[in-house]
This record gives sequence, structure tokens and C-alpha cells, in this order.
Amino acid sequence: MAARKFSENLGDNIVGIFAYRRRMALRGKFTRGIFAFFVLVFFLGGIRIYAATVYKNGVTASYYADKFHGRKTSSGEVFNMYGYTAAHKTLPFGTMLRVTNLANGKYVTVKVNDRGPFVKGRELDVSKAAAVKLDMIKTGTAKVRIEILGKGEGGNAGTSGSSGSTANKPKATSTANSQVKLEKGALYDIQLGAFSKKENAVNLAQKLLRAEFKNVSYQKTQTATRVSVTKVPAEKVRQMQEELRAKGFTQQVVRKRRS
Repeated sequence: MAARKFSENLGDNIVGIFAYRRRMALRGKFTRGIFAFFVLVFFLGGIRIYAATVYKNGVTASYYADKFHGRKTSSGEVFNMYGYTAAHKTLPFGTMLRVTNLANGKYVTVKVNDRGPFVKGRELDVSKAAAVKLDMIKTGTAKVRIEILGKGEGGNAGTSGSSGSTANKPKATSTANSQVKLEKGALYDIQLGAFSKKENAVNLAQKLLRAEFKNVSYQKTQTATRVSVTKVPAEKVRQMQEELRAKGFTQQVVRKRRS
């Protein structure tokens, strides 16, 4: 009887020892995993973890591709339709977004590096690669949810037609004369930017044309090329300014046309 009890106690002790060793092994693996994670963070320079904030839901996204591939974006970066980027009218450059196609649940992370879209009713233009991820190539547009993962610092909201280089930024950025006294019967030009490099002026003019503005013209000075919407009747200047602002063209200088 005593031998049997001793045997049972010994068995229980052996089981207890193995269970203890197993718990300690699992705890060791967990500790090593945590340690490895922090080592990885240290050597890779840190990992940013964002809490997604819903920006807009149920809005329309479109995409742009071949025609603009290789051209400079409003941020100064070269547009690459195979990269994961997007154009938005007001969000700062460098803002990271998670875009979800509400029709199929597919999503993609993109960086804002351009201004647009300039078509009424559209909130976002994504690159072709992002459109493929969202499975919206055939439809061309999709209803999406936009979440902000991190606000960028590479440009102010509401700017348009600028470049990444200080030398190429629009020289005329003031809107101080937007309330200039308008003379009945006179025509006015609304300048949206002035560039030292004509290439940047061309890019801004193309964006204005894509936004369906008419009478977009270049005006050459000794130091810059101006881009303006020209020959606007006095009674329509304020309305035109509001339409321009609504599509992201906020840098405005109003000038009366010479006779």
C-alpha cells in the first residue's frame, strides 16, 4: 500500500516537473520574442504605428495612369503609376491613407503626393497600381472609405501647382487682392501661380484644363511664367474664384486686363 502511494506521488511529481518545464519554455519563447521585436525596432530606426481615423466614407475615387506617368506631381515628385500614391485637393503632401473599396472590401495604403481630382463629385485619384489592388480598373471609379493613417508635413492643405523645389514654387502666393474693387464692364485675369521654370507652369495649366477651366493662358514676365484664367468679366470674378478654390486652386492674384 505504501509502495503504491509512493508510486502515485512520484508520478504526480514527474508530471508536475514536466508541466513546469513546459510553462517555463513557453515563457522563455515569449520573452525572447519580445526582446527580438525591440531589437528589430532599434536597428530599423523605429516602427510607426498609426491609429486609423476615418476621413470620409462612401465617396468616389478614380485613378490616373499612362498619360501622366513620368510627369512631375504638384509636390515635385515624379508620378509613377506603378507606385502607391494618390492625388487629393487639400490633404497635406505625405499624408498616408488607407483606401477601402466598399464594393469588395479590398484596400490599399497610398501616399498623397499630388493635387486632384478636378472632376466634380470625386474625392480621390489613385495611381494605377493602387487601382489594381482595389480591383477598380474595369469600373474606373469606386465608392471608397478613406482613413488617415498619418498626416504628412510635405505641403500645406489647399495648395496647388507647387513643386518640391523652393526655386520652382509659385512666386505669387498672395490672395490679399482677392477683394480688389471690380469695375463694371472690365475684364480680369486670375493668376494661379508664377514659375521660374516653364515646365512647372505647364503642369499647373494642364491641371486647370483637367478641371475643365477655360481661357487658361501663360503670361511671360522677365523672371517668371504666370498661369492664369483670363478674360473673366467683372461680374463673374468672385464666382470663378470660388470655383477655383473648391477645386484646390487657392493661390490667387486678381489683375485687371489692360485695354
